[in-house]
Amino acid sequence: MNAEIITIGDEILIGQIIDTNSQWIGKQLNKIGVSVYQITSIQDEKQHILNAFKEAQERVDIIIITGGLGPTKDDITKKTIAEFFNDSKMVAYPEVLEHIQKLFKKINVPFQEIQRTQAQLPSKATLLMNTFGTAPGMWFYENKTVFVSLPGVPYEMKGLMTNQVLPRIQQQFKLPFIIHKTIMTYGQGESIIAVRIEDVESKLPAFIKLAYLPSFGRVRLRLSAKGENKQILEKELDKQVAAIYQRIPEIIKGIDDDSSLEKTVGAMLKKSNKTIATAESLTGGKIAATLVAIEGSSAYYKGSVVAYSKETKINLLNVSAQTIEEFSVVSKEVALEMARGVKEKLQTNYAIAVTGNAGPTSDHNDKSLGAVFIAFVSDEKEIVQEFNFGQPREKVINRTVSKSLEILQQEIL
Repeated sequence: MNAEIITIGDEILIGQIIDTNSQWIGKQLNKIGVSVYQITSIQDEKQHILNAFKEAQERVDIIIITGGLGPTKDDITKKTIAEFFNDSKMVAYPEVLEHIQKLFKKINVPFQEIQRTQAQLPSKATLLMNTFGTAPGMWFYENKTVFVSLPGVPYEMKGLMTNQVLPRIQQQFKLPFIIHKTIMTYGQGESIIAVRIEDVESKLPAFIKLAYLPSFGRVRLRLSAKGENKQILEKELDKQVAAIYQRIPEIIKGIDDDSSLEKTVGAMLKKSNKTIATAESLTGGKIAATLVAIEGSSAYYKGSVVAYSKETKINLLNVSAQTIEEFSVVSKEVALEMARGVKEKLQTNYAIAVTGNAGPTSDHNDKSLGAVFIAFVSDEKEIVQEFNFGQPREKVINRTVSKSLEILQQEIL
């Protein structure tokens, strides 16, 4: 069972917004056994949309469309879908209109007559009631293909997918199981790993695929199995994971079924009943944002001090002015004092602190651009590691976040 995701909106094509909808939809479809064959982003232009629909219908069973369902003239998705299905009749849904009016009243905004059009759907559409917004979703089934049109607002789209679209797909189709196992490795590149596990990879069953997912300092090995019998898939995946373990035991740090390092770290902290705090300079709170993005993180994450200036490091984290004077703000000594300071201030089991030169300037210190110090402090241990992540600035910051989480995972293990 294959699906295509089509996102409609010039704002995506010009880079004004990032298409996070497709990533989320793809993950949810995969969980229920639907493979995403293609993701397509197109502009708000009728012929372009019609062509995309026609081409997608020829290659997949399910087409998920997001965007272009608002009441303004530039929102043309609904009319274009009606034309695609040769459906000129619009049907008014009083329950949708009532819902929209209540939403406007709730936020104390006068109801606009233009909003009435959102309560009208093509006659061939099945209504998907949007309880989070004004634009309802639509479900079409024609020529053995499902078309689903959803609003582009992420929380509205997610509500409709979770509560209505995914259950309908599961009811309508007999779906296979798709299971992933991701092996987390550190310390060797993908080419070296590929040589070491070549014999395992060459003997994989046809229903299992191996993908190499490299990033700085780590490579994830994702084994994906697809089939009708879940028990057989799980048994064979466990067998292949064990075989890979035998080839590269010293660089494997665990299994991450969701391929999210921050989720893995969170689960480890929760299981061990430990807490963590962070002190951030160059990353400006991005480590904190990454950790709190995980549901339930309040159980283990206590907070962060974003100490971007020298004065903040001294006043809030008790970093010694003498240490800064002697070694500069970008140094292992300052990173260590930052970690000690935030651990003591927030009373946690662990602390991570980062300081460095993200660029484009070196901020009056003698360290090169891209130089980063990451300190880890626990009740039993203190370490500081030095890195150079090069340039540009965005890469330095993102690699610092990733490496901080990797260090935390390694130390917890």
